[in-house]
Amino acid sequence: MAGALVAIAAFAQRGRFQAPDDEKLAPIRNAEFHFLRLEYTDLPQYHRRWGYSSRDGTGAGWWLVDWPAADNHFTYGIQRLTRIDIGDPRHLPLTDDRIFDYPWIYATQTGWWNLTDAETDRLREYLRRGGFLMTDDFWGPGQEQWEVFRETMHRVFPDHEITEIEETDSSMHVLYDIREKDRTFIPGSRHLRRGADGSVQVIQPAGTNPQWHALLDDRNRMLVAVNYNTDIGDAWEFADVPYYPEEMTALAYRYGINYIIYAMTH
Repeated sequence: MAGALVAIAAFAQRGRFQAPDDEKLAPIRNAEFHFLRLEYTDLPQYHRRWGYSSRDGTGAGWWLVDWPAADNHFTYGIQRLTRIDIGDPRHLPLTDDRIFDYPWIYATQTGWWNLTDAETDRLREYLRRGGFLMTDDFWGPGQEQWEVFRETMHRVFPDHEITEIEETDSSMHVLYDIREKDRTFIPGSRHLRRGADGSVQVIQPAGTNPQWHALLDDRNRMLVAVNYNTDIGDAWEFADVPYYPEEMTALAYRYGINYIIYAMTH
């Protein structure tokens, strides 16, 4: 199965400006695999109404950050770089029974989510059935966002601790080899400063240290990939913007595709 997913195309996406249709919804195409974004309700004290809402009337909130451009770009990348039969990116709440049709889900800004007991029960069931969750773009340097996330996952699996992903873990080598040197800060667009000469400087938030964690089941299979103090979603979203660092987009694609292939083969 892993052989069927081997990359077949070079990653060549630099040198052109952001496409005018980045904010459009991708055409519906039923396929073997879909990028699925998780909808959730924000903590009341951190709720923010965005200047836009989802095109299909599902509302607004932190779960929408980088949508749909990040989902579209990464979907096209999966199509180019693997043999996965990839369809249009989608989004669902945990309470929707269709969630079980998708083996892999992505959640952003999980330092601000506010899952109900029904949602944590559903997430537990989803993961026990073999589903996989990738979380991204929540931050320190304080522990506030981390504690919101940790406490939520404790409600999902009270007997499972969040552990560090070792460099030797198979998820780091299932397709692309991600080494210690690759455990670097992946910036959001807000962390970039353009100089007068056109150069781009990456400004890492003070006190933050990029971290890669996981929640494992009783057989040490990764159920949740936790990307903390880093912004993989922005690296997908700005993949076609010349000022965004190409090496960071390429690294973000390697992380995302490794997580997908790990989920599909474990």
